[in-house]
Amino acid sequence: AEQNALTKVRKAGLGLLMAASEGASRPAAFVEDTAVAPERLNDYVARFQAVLDRHGLTAGFYGHCSVGCLHIRPFVDLSKPAEVTRMRVVAEEICDLVTEFGGANSSEHGDGLARSEFNRQLFGDELYGAMQQVKRLFDPQGLMNPGKIVDAPPMTEHLRDAALPPAPALRTKLDFTVASGGSGGMRDAADRCMNIGLCRKSSTGAMCPSYMATRREEDSTRGRANALVKALSEPDPHTALGDERLHEVLDLCLMCKACKSECPLGVDLAALKTEALAHHHEVHGIPLRSRVFGAIRTLNRLGSAIAPLSNLPGRVPVLRRLADRALGITAHRPLPVFERQNLARWFRRRQRRPASTGSPVTFLADSFTSFSEPGIGRAAIELLESAGHRVRLESGECCGRSSLSKGLIEDARRKARALVGALAATEGPIVGCEPSCLLMLRDEHRALLPGDPRVTDVGGRARLVEELLLEAIDDGRLRLRSDAWPAGRQVVFHGHCHQKAEVGTAATVALLRRIPGVVVVELDAGCCGMAGSFGFESEHYNLSMAVGQDRLFPAVRAASASAVVAATGVSCRQQIQHGTDRRAWHPVELIRAALAD
Repeated sequence: AEQNALTKVRKAGLGLLMAASEGASRPAAFVEDTAVAPERLNDYVARFQAVLDRHGLTAGFYGHCSVGCLHIRPFVDLSKPAEVTRMRVVAEEICDLVTEFGGANSSEHGDGLARSEFNRQLFGDELYGAMQQVKRLFDPQGLMNPGKIVDAPPMTEHLRDAALPPAPALRTKLDFTVASGGSGGMRDAADRCMNIGLCRKSSTGAMCPSYMATRREEDSTRGRANALVKALSEPDPHTALGDERLHEVLDLCLMCKACKSECPLGVDLAALKTEALAHHHEVHGIPLRSRVFGAIRTLNRLGSAIAPLSNLPGRVPVLRRLADRALGITAHRPLPVFERQNLARWFRRRQRRPASTGSPVTFLADSFTSFSEPGIGRAAIELLESAGHRVRLESGECCGRSSLSKGLIEDARRKARALVGALAATEGPIVGCEPSCLLMLRDEHRALLPGDPRVTDVGGRARLVEELLLEAIDDGRLRLRSDAWPAGRQVVFHGHCHQKAEVGTAATVALLRRIPGVVVVELDAGCCGMAGSFGFESEHYNLSMAVGQDRLFPAVRAASASAVVAATGVSCRQQIQHGTDRRAWHPVELIRAALAD
């Protein structure tokens, strides 16, 4: 395990360096592959650093010291002509330094457009001439990878950033100066992509689930970011964001936010897609289905009020087919089941515990825990009260997640403002069981309500309910039984993508491990593929299932029959049940079952 951790850090080296970028100042790969004899490496590094110091540059140093190979990337802003000039001067001086030390200008990564022009100096006229002859012999027309190794243009001739025109004015609905790293606006947020291609991985992590399923470049974070940069560089970016081809490129983004944490530059495609959808709606109108999903809290509240009658349409095939044709809601996936005894009704009518003098906690009753899975909310509230907390239920407002996911930004802003206003009047931590809703308070509300001091206060108090329960167990306020049904079992845990992107799963895993005798296996199974409403949409159903089948479904099926499957997200639990026919429990349900009353 320790070796794997060390290897993981080594593999993340370039990504960590890229993540240190600020605006357009980024580590550039123009002198990043030099090598000298290992016994001369110490003197070489000192001389290399002196060159950088003389030109006022900072660089990241890493590489393979045992063979004298260094990957050194100075931070430069290639959108500025003076920086381009400085880059070339440094490249020339480093080439001279490599020549002096008898080293190689390209030891591992090849010459490319960045270093080929220096090959005559390094190899001499005679050998360089022989290389030109070989090139002409096998490629007389210069068609195969021209300008590499020999007959290369100046290294500054094909700079991507230098070719970008100034970003045209665009009024965005989200504030990209406080979110997504877009200090210069939406295009800057998209242009953070450095084309590393880590989003094209296929066997670990969650980024990018649609690429893992299709293996198409346009379905990767990189492909979408580049498409957005192109659109945002058009003379009329508002109209360009409404382009149907761009909409196709963005369509399969599940908005899982894995790119925000796994991309070295933190490219937040979820936020970028949200903004692009809003502009697409202004150009083409808002689809009825988007309005329906955006109003999911109202619909769920209505469904709960008239349950069990509201559950009948989900069981009638002809009505499901009608919804498929009229709204594009697939008939292949079971619909959530509404419960009449919803969380707010239970909270009002229950037999309350004696008044507690413990610290206050506000429980955020999200649209799903409230109306279709109230048992999860009940378990969480009972645990909090058993731990001595005074629980206040916030069930009147919506976080705005469903609206935001459909590009209904103004509707999401209204909902966010109402919820923040209600929560700002509370004391103590704000907790919830649905990560995508709770973590809105810490992330998207900042972009929806920039400059509102209440957002900072509320977001700073938002915590996973698992964190408070873990503290209560560790300080003895909650005790778990060794004879409870979850005790002694293997728990196979799948974390919610938004949770993994924003705060991680450590608290949830640690909480599950507090159940006596439990062995927790945290799956590296990527995104479940459901992604809220995405998996309910007819045209996305097959991809949704393909994403789940990639790693999650096989991992769950491989678990023993006695193992317990746990997942923090409502979408994840729905997808696991649908794809494997195994129930997935929320972790708080397992803790409640093990509680020593």
